[in-house]
This record gives sequence, structure tokens and C-alpha cells, in this order.
Amino acid sequence: MNSELRILAINVGSTSTKITCFKGTQPMVTESITYSSDELSQYRSLEDQLPRREADVFAFLDNHAVNVDDIDIIISRGGLGKPGAAGAYEINTTMCEDLLTGKYGRHPSALGPAIAMRIGEKHNRPAIVIDPPSTDEFHELARISGLPDIERKSAFHALNQKAAARRAAAQLGKAYEAVNLVVAHLGGGITIGAHKNGAVIDCTHGLGEGPFTPERCGSLPTLDLVKLSYSGEYSRDELEKKLVGRGGLFAYLDTSDAKKVQDMIKTGNTRAELIFKAMAYQVAKDIGAMYAVLKGNVQGIVLTGGLAQSELLTQWIEDWVGSIAPVFIYPGEDEMLAMAEGADRVLRKDEQVKKYE
Repeated sequence: MNSELRILAINVGSTSTKITCFKGTQPMVTESITYSSDELSQYRSLEDQLPRREADVFAFLDNHAVNVDDIDIIISRGGLGKPGAAGAYEINTTMCEDLLTGKYGRHPSALGPAIAMRIGEKHNRPAIVIDPPSTDEFHELARISGLPDIERKSAFHALNQKAAARRAAAQLGKAYEAVNLVVAHLGGGITIGAHKNGAVIDCTHGLGEGPFTPERCGSLPTLDLVKLSYSGEYSRDELEKKLVGRGGLFAYLDTSDAKKVQDMIKTGNTRAELIFKAMAYQVAKDIGAMYAVLKGNVQGIVLTGGLAQSELLTQWIEDWVGSIAPVFIYPGEDEMLAMAEGADRVLRKDEQVKKYE
């Protein structure tokens, strides 16, 4: 079996390290290693976690008798690197330095490319990332915020959005580069993007814009936010946590668990229904905004991510936007498969690998 393994995929998250070996896009061996908050609290910095995370990946290879010399390519989930076009990027020293120093933002996903590069160097195998979250294909109009001091930036669920968009395009019998789609990633974070002929020309920001989410506030009235900032009730760190981490559903209903919210609705909790429906309403509004960005030339609306598993939520959204374009629903997200599909395109030479610089 080991001689058939072609792709090694590594996904380092906040509290887990996921590793999968694929033959093409078929998973052959997989493992998810989770870490408690107590385990992670012993590390003073993100970079301090690197030896532990790397050791876990090498242990996976040993435990499953995976011979890396039989692997054709190694792929990692991307991190918050230099903004650039979507696609595949060779992992190099410059990328790893940018990620580990937090030059463009900090996230545990920064560790994955460093691990992939070390394995690749040791075994003389290529190591890449695909569609990182810093993917930036905005057109110039999308960058204008209304205040010269603040430029709108691209930060969204590029990997999952583009994977879902390709899936919808295939259902339409067309190439991703030949269709216009509005894609909504619905999870702990929510981002809604306008995909025009394979490029995301505008998208809500994953941390500071768009609909509220299970734990984030999304867009807020600016003057009221200024008043809150200067109220003296919160430090900067406390306010940032309130906006991203303790906002959204959590702020209103004291839980960020959508399943619990739906259970509340089933028991007749009208406030829970109001708030959950308001989230769907805001998603629908931003889908409408991206529909306008594409000038109404839209072949499909795509709903994906963990919240797309909620039939109640997706039905509400479809009630508002279903009349403007067909709605495709792909519940959940599979970042490992999305990475394997990207690596497979590279192996088949359907996609060229770019240089990160």
C-alpha cells in the first residue's frame, strides 16, 4: 500500500494537527492529534510549539510505516503570509520566516509549512501550500473603505471557498474559470465572496466585516463602536475578544454552538429563533451585495462550511436568495481533501507552482 501513496497533507490548527496520506484524492491513512489548552499553555510562543508539532508528524509517518520517499508531493495548509494571487506556492525559507515571525498576522497554521519544508528537504520532495487565507485577488474598487487611513483587505476562507466553487462549477458542467459564483463559507467565521471567472474579486473580511457569526460580531455601526471603545469599560484586549471570540451568537445567547441554539428553538425559545434567523438574514444580505458586484451575472450561490449542515439556516438563506440564482449546498468543510485536490492538480500539471517572494 505504501508504494501507492502520492500526497502527504499536513493541517496544523489551533488545537490539532491533522495528517493524511492520499493516493490521488483518495485518503489512505489519516490521523488527527488534539492538544488540550493545558498542553499548549506551556509554550511561550507559537514558534515554541514547532518541535512538538513536527515530532507528532514524524511519529505519524513511523507509526503508519509511511515511506516519504514514495510520496510525490507534500502539501500544508497555508498561513497568513504575504497577500497574493490564489493557487499553489512552493514553500521556501522566506515564506516560513514571514509566517513564524507573524509579519502579516499570527495563526497556528504558520507551523505547517515549516514542517512540510523540513520533510521535503530531508527527502528531496516538493512542498507546497494551496489557496492560503492571505489570497488576494481583489479588484481596485473593492479596496476602498470610505476612509483613506483604512484599506479593505482580503482575508477569507480561500481554501474551502475555492474547493466548494470548483465543485459547483463541475455540477454546472463548466470549469471554475468559466463561471461566476457567490460563495458563502459558514462556520465559526463567515466569509462571502464574489468569484468571477476563477478569481475572488471581492469578499467580506473574516474577522472584521460581514454577517455576525457564532462567535464574531461582523460589521458594526461605527460610531457606536467608537463610543464603546472609549467607554472605559474594556481594555483593548478585552474589546478585541468581545468582537472576535465572544460576539455573535455567543453574545446574544451565551453559546456559540449552533446545534444548541437549534435545540433552544425547538423548545420554543423565540429569542434564539430571532437571533439565529438574523444571522441568516445578514448572510443573505451579503450574498445580495456580492451578486451586485458580479452585476447579476451569477450562475450559482454556494453555501459551505459547518453551519451549512443546518437545514433551518440554509433554508432561511435560500428563501431570501433562491430566486436570483441556483443554490448549491455542500455541508461541512474538508480542508484535507481540498489540499489533496490542489496537490493532485499540480502533479497532473493542471496548475503551475508559483514562487513566494
